[in-house]
Amino acid sequence: YKQQHPFEKRQQEGEKIRRKYPDRVPVIVEKAPKAHIGDLDKKKYLVPSDLTVGQFYFLIRKRISLKPEDALFFFVDNVIPPTSATMGSLYEVCIRLPQLLKYSWVEL
Repeated sequence: YKQQHPFEKRQQEGEKIRRKYPDRVPVIVEKAPKAHIGDLDKKKYLVPSDLTVGQFYFLIRKRISLKPEDALFFFVDNVIPPTSATMGSLYEVCIRLPQLLKYSWVEL
């Protein structure tokens, strides 16, 4: 997503979304290149700020119809976020760039 959209555009889009929906967090979800699993039907999500990362895992698992025994990992700037963190708190940590929280995900 970063390679396809210049920083200024991502920043403007993120600011616009936050003004319109201050209690929500814009999230970009992309599959890691080495993941061997189906694609999501969309990349952009607007989630409640108080949603935990664990709850977000559950939502994404449902969207890709992942079996309970299959592992799923999210990375934010190459770091796995704690499942107890809220999306809002994670967004605030990542707000420096690019105004849109970006997840990469991989299945093992």
